[in-house]
Amino acid sequence: MGGISVTENEGNALMSTAFPRVHIVVAGIEKIIPRMSQLGLFYPLLAAHGTGQQITAYNTIFTGPKRNEEVDGPEKMYVILLDNGRTTVFDDNEAYESLACIRCGACLNACPVYKTIGGYTYNTTYSGPIGSVLTPFLKGFKDFSHLSFTSTLCGKCVEVCPVKIPLTDILLSNRRKSVEQGLRPISEKLMMKGFRMITANRGTLDLASGNLKNFVTLPLNYTAWGPKRVMPKFAKQSFSQQYKKANKESH
Repeated sequence: MGGISVTENEGNALMSTAFPRVHIVVAGIEKIIPRMSQLGLFYPLLAAHGTGQQITAYNTIFTGPKRNEEVDGPEKMYVILLDNGRTTVFDDNEAYESLACIRCGACLNACPVYKTIGGYTYNTTYSGPIGSVLTPFLKGFKDFSHLSFTSTLCGKCVEVCPVKIPLTDILLSNRRKSVEQGLRPISEKLMMKGFRMITANRGTLDLASGNLKNFVTLPLNYTAWGPKRVMPKFAKQSFSQQYKKANKESH
């Protein structure tokens, strides 16, 4: 026997399925589990990492429309299993592990980027680290590959993930795909090459004063960081220069 499992804390989902005559369920194909007995693992796993509970208050299993002897419930029930790019994710040698996500939100709560910019800025259904991993596959790398670059790769999301999805590894894989598909602008490639040449040598890096560095990075306030944040200013002297000066004065 199959069924649709709904887990919640307020009972709104249960109530909303009792009134309509037709109950339509839309779920991703990755939400299917082999046996109903496995819910004994997933219910507490989701609750513990999502809300810090041992288990949520309401856990319901719908096995079809209401029976003749039942007072309430839908007269008809339809289940739509949605692919929408999920098989593409499954076929990917690295990204397939992201389909194990149980949507607990632990990676969102741990992510420094998500905590800074919020969920609406992702402009997609799934936000946070898991959204940055999945969305390019579901909506196309051309328009959403930039999400895989909105990460510090600190690894906090991997630490808290209850199903141990290697999110940082998949983010790096997505970035590589973006470059291989030629989706990164030429200006970015030239800028990164110049950045590598300058920062690879301490002497070259110290040739420019703090004022010059601030002037060069000024456009980043408007193009990369946006108008809501301010780029930190460089000091007049680099740490290396300050250290040498202080060390010289102490002797």
